[in-house]
Amino acid sequence: MATTADRLDLRLSAEDKTRIRRAAALHDMPLAAFVREAALREADTVIAHPPKARPGSLSARLRGRATARLGTDEIMRLTRGT
Repeated sequence: MATTADRLDLRLSAEDKTRIRRAAALHDMPLAAFVREAALREADTVIAHPPKARPGSLSARLRGRATARLGTDEIMRLTRGT
């Protein structure tokens, strides 16, 4: 069975791209492989140890609410913290 891969695009400053490219070269890895491995490693860490929601954060304000049923005005109010 063949697998397909999704593409992920991101914008970087020239300085950030140079820094990441240098790190990939130091590991003797292609840039895309270096970025993929670093992102997956970080994802595994976050999944294993999820961050706690801060009491006033958007996720805390939305927790337990039927967000799919919120109107646009209420969502905007919640995201702006008003």
